[in-house]
Parts: sequence; C-alpha cells; structure tokens
Amino acid sequence: EPRSTWCCLAWSLVVVTMNALVFLINLLLLFVIFTIVLLPTIVVVYFGFQCHSQVLHSSARYCKSILDDNSSSALIILGFVIMSPLIVVAMVTYCSLARRLRLLTCFQPCSRAVYKGVRWRWYEEGGLCGCAQGWNAQLRAWV
Repeated sequence: EPRSTWCCLAWSLVVVTMNALVFLINLLLLFVIFTIVLLPTIVVVYFGFQCHSQVLHSSARYCKSILDDNSSSALIILGFVIMSPLIVVAMVTYCSLARRLRLLTCFQPCSRAVYKGVRWRWYEEGGLCGCAQGWNAQLRAWV
C-alpha cells in the first residue's frame, strides 16, 4: 500500500541519502585505486616538468646534475606513454573490487520509499548489499 505524503518524503530522503553515500564510497574507492595505480606516471611526469627549462626549471640539485632538457622531455613522454596501460589496470582493479564487494547492487530504487511492506534489497539477499550470500547468477556480468 502507498505511504502517506510525509512518510513518503521522509523515506525518499533516507533512500536518496543512502544512494548518495554509496555513490561517495564508490567515488572514493575509484579515486584511491587510480591514485595508487597511476602514482608512477604522476611522479615521472612531475619530475619531467619540474626540471625542464621551458616549464618550471627548478634549481634542485638533481635537476642541475642529472636531468637536462632532453632527459626531462624523455621523462614527460615516458610518463604519458605508460599512462594508458596503467589506466586500464586501474579500471580493471576497480571493476573487480566493486564486483567482489557488490557495491553497485547497494543502490536502492525510489519505489522502496513509496510503498509500505517493500523490503530493502540488502535485507532480501541476506545482508548489507548481499555480501553474506553467494553470487546470484542474474547479477553476474560475465562468467
């Protein structure tokens, strides 16, 4: 049966808040994984730009003794070349972790707030977001 207007608004706020929290957790996990995996690229490009005379031209000792403009350019090019495979590795890592933790099944539809007696998806599957039970064959993206 449908909820009253105020009850529907309150439960809609709960559902939207829960979905926003799940979204923020996914975004934070994505940011952490990409930062860790792309750290070599970030470091190489940073040192390349820092020591190049046309960009920042740092007065650090390693820029004067080890890195000249040619080696700085090589570092910049190397950083951008290794970025593509590392982005693929980061995306695969995120997708496998999100699949294992079943983070994308934690989103709740708004119909949970409109009708009384509709159980939450995580409650029906036996735990928070269904992590307590085995895999459901319908939720698999690949075998």
